[in-house]
Amino acid sequence: MEIINRKIQPGISLIDEITFTKPEIYTLQNNIPVYLINAGHQNLVKIEFGFKGGRWFEEKPLVASFTNKMLREGTTNYSSSDLAEKIDFYGAHADTSTDKDMAYTTLYTLNKYLQETIPLLADMIKNPLFPEKELEVLRRNRKQHFRVNSEKVRYVAKRKFTEQIFGEKHPYGKLFADEDFDNIQANDLIDFHKKNYSASNAQIFVSGKIPDQLPELLDKWFGDMNQFNSQNNHEVSLNGHPLNPKVKVTKKNALQSAIRIGKVLFNKKHPDYFNLKILNTVLGGYFGSRLMTNIREDKGYTYGIGSAIVSLQNAGYFFIASEVGTDVTENAINEVYHEIRLLQQDKIPVKELDLVKNYILGSFLRSMDGPFAISENVKGLIEFGLDYDFYSRFIDQVKNITPEILRDTAQQYLGMDSMCELTVGN
Repeated sequence: MEIINRKIQPGISLIDEITFTKPEIYTLQNNIPVYLINAGHQNLVKIEFGFKGGRWFEEKPLVASFTNKMLREGTTNYSSSDLAEKIDFYGAHADTSTDKDMAYTTLYTLNKYLQETIPLLADMIKNPLFPEKELEVLRRNRKQHFRVNSEKVRYVAKRKFTEQIFGEKHPYGKLFADEDFDNIQANDLIDFHKKNYSASNAQIFVSGKIPDQLPELLDKWFGDMNQFNSQNNHEVSLNGHPLNPKVKVTKKNALQSAIRIGKVLFNKKHPDYFNLKILNTVLGGYFGSRLMTNIREDKGYTYGIGSAIVSLQNAGYFFIASEVGTDVTENAINEVYHEIRLLQQDKIPVKELDLVKNYILGSFLRSMDGPFAISENVKGLIEFGLDYDFYSRFIDQVKNITPEILRDTAQQYLGMDSMCELTVGN
């Protein structure tokens, strides 16, 4: 038996191939598409409805998130407490969430109780009551949560940055205020639900160990959903948005400053998305990134700093985020620009690039671990109208990317004269 010399660090080798599991696809009788990932060993499934009902489609602040959240707060057949008790009795879990584009309603359930739990999910989606008592509780709780968070520099920076780069009237940049909670009425939610929670705007993603009777159950309970569609699809341009490159928000007595630096770019449908994603990883996309090494490890200005690219269905943006001591805010910002400048001027060393490549491929492998994770990746393709070869093309690009391509990408898209800069602190 060969003895391993543990004093020698294992070599780095690139992952050769990653297999992507494609979904089985069928449609309900009312043409709702269903994407099935039949995998796993546990007798449970995740059923997720995605509706085009995010902030992009709301005419009044908070309506999208309140509509989605209130689905669990009472239906024509069950009160809020009865619905929660029923779901809990069968060992299931129901969840709701919204983002800038989409609204999701999700059920995790044991296969043996599908006959009992799917009707509960259908009742939530098709027959919500939006009762005033539960709405008032949600208003009060969300308002209090907002007020508490508004004292945190990180929260303020996250909100104000999207307003800064998109504009205060853009659906992605428009902010809600304290008084907007009081303006939400049940009729607002009823109207929004009618317009957006219909078969025409729905997709279903099912993952887990899928039993044979599930497609029939879905068609029975959701195949009769209304196809009504009168969505507001905003025609929005950023060309008229007056760029305000530097914004400072004062928070008295703050011990730290929150920093955001970035710009509007593009989403994952853009031909240069892969290159930018790889470049972002080098800059601030993992623990060993340039920003972490310099600003955290070397300078000690922060406990954490990172960068990311965000894909939205009608735009995309790049940002760098951190919280630093108020006395080193300007120094930290200067170091951020210094690292960007280095990426524009110098080629990334091959050894560093190989490490980043392996990190990206390893992270992608982990993101495909299990049926629920695979379904999330499928959802990320379907919602953007992307082909299933998207991930194989991404892997090929990671393997074949060169220092020259990354330097050119930094020069083309990370120009510092086009960056917006936001600081929140004392």
